[in-house]
Amino acid sequence: MAGIRIGFAIGSEKLIGYMNDVKFSVNSYTMNHLTIQCGAQAIRDDAYFREMTGRIIATRENAKKRLTALGFTFPDSMSNFIFASHRSADAGRIFEALKSRGIFVRYWNKPRISNSLRITIGTDAEMEQLYAALTEILAKEGA
Repeated sequence: MAGIRIGFAIGSEKLIGYMNDVKFSVNSYTMNHLTIQCGAQAIRDDAYFREMTGRIIATRENAKKRLTALGFTFPDSMSNFIFASHRSADAGRIFEALKSRGIFVRYWNKPRISNSLRITIGTDAEMEQLYAALTEILAKEGA
């Protein structure tokens, strides 16, 4: 439910208390009645949840292989994104080249992460577009 900025946490009462203490200062997204109902329904539909998470996991695991083959390195990811750096191509240039093709990843020109891209796991078709674009961009970069 990331698209509507909803999630839930399971933890000790003390931990959840700490999270509640800071949630409004960190998360500017407020939930309305419809959002809460969507979240509650999503939790109740276990089959749908398992199907969707299974798809995301399979696509992410394939992305790890494909990005590695293209020369990217990254810490292992168990989430819906990969934080990747290329061994020889500049992340800022890759970001701009992808953006010019209508493919959006996250890039921050900040110390320690300026050569990394946050690549969200999309559908299989979207990821294929990403791999094709990266192959072309990296060939032009000589990477």
